[in-house]
Amino acid sequence: MKKKKIQKPIRRVPVCILNGFLGSGKTTLLRNLLAQSYEQGLSLGVIVNDMSELDVDGALIGDVDIFEKENYHFETIYSCVLSSKRGITQLKTSLNNILKQHVPDLIIIETSGSCHPMPLIDFFKTQSRFMLTGVLTLVDSAMVDQDYEGGQKIVPTMEENVRNNQRGTTNLLVEQAMFCNQLLLTKADRVEESKINQIAHAIHDLNPFVSVMSVPWGRFKIDQILAMPEYNYHRVAKLTKELKPTLESEQRNERPYNILTRVIKDDRPFHPERLWETCQKELGQHIYRSKGFFYLPSRDEVALLWNQAAGGISLELVGHWRAGMLENEDHGLAPEEIEGLKEMMAKEKGRFGDRHCHLTVIGDKHQVDRFAKLLEDCLLTEEEVDFWRRGGTFKDPWPQKLVKAKQGS
Repeated sequence: MKKKKIQKPIRRVPVCILNGFLGSGKTTLLRNLLAQSYEQGLSLGVIVNDMSELDVDGALIGDVDIFEKENYHFETIYSCVLSSKRGITQLKTSLNNILKQHVPDLIIIETSGSCHPMPLIDFFKTQSRFMLTGVLTLVDSAMVDQDYEGGQKIVPTMEENVRNNQRGTTNLLVEQAMFCNQLLLTKADRVEESKINQIAHAIHDLNPFVSVMSVPWGRFKIDQILAMPEYNYHRVAKLTKELKPTLESEQRNERPYNILTRVIKDDRPFHPERLWETCQKELGQHIYRSKGFFYLPSRDEVALLWNQAAGGISLELVGHWRAGMLENEDHGLAPEEIEGLKEMMAKEKGRFGDRHCHLTVIGDKHQVDRFAKLLEDCLLTEEEVDFWRRGGTFKDPWPQKLVKAKQGS
């Protein structure tokens, strides 16, 4: 009799989910993990979910320049919440696309800020090819300090929502913490040191079964993720049963928690002073996130990254516009480089070459349209455009020294 061949068991691919509310620092952490994986020669699959078709996070991650390597595969899912039914369907497609390329050492999924972890955890519970290990929830320390009095108001706010039969962003924050197996506090450098322990205790009370770590600038070791055992589904079984009916109805709404997204797209630059004053006076806690690329007439040679979460805004230097490089007499370019730039510029449709402003604004549905309109009013008027083109200048109160957006920052 012929002996039957013993088939080797198929290796289950470890999966780590990066979860957290808008602006909590998921992309910063992901970029740092990518850098570590490259240094260690790890094979990685990455799935990024973005609430807007303006894929800023994807562009920033792509800037790491490692996806040209054959042991990396990158997928983007945008314009739907990953935990919705449509999002889960797209997730399956993205996972299959990764496996068609290669079987990686690890798959990392960066969720959108309004993504509930439970449907994703429920999905991976039934998957034979994948093993969910880490569910990392990132919590913005500065946001907790500012909006929840150092964490003291989190539970009372959630309880008030429950009494009023409301599903608010506080519920999402609490449930993201309850389902994770690692809590990460970010942006601790923006909070007084004496308050960090208070915030950590308040967050830990939401899920006493997991550890809380402060993670500055996304510095979390990928080795810790690789060492994680399979996610403990039993621990959240009761919680899942209680929340499932509510979340099943929520899944049908791809803009839950009264969160809306608006996109601003224009070839005109922002008026520096008007933009500054608008952000100082009008940016409230109901504008959860805004991000994108833009430029100012006072520094129109550089492309800037706009990155706002809660009440904080940072500007970073992304690079130089091609149009600005051509206009600079001291560009130091070779003739063939100049010709190449001119060919690319000939394809641009904007009045100012490749220069443009393209921002996504995410916030409470009662506030987001108003703030988006205020931002649009900060764009140069046509009269100001004419003034600028004739050599006119504008007062610029924004910091002159900008950090360059870089890998792992």
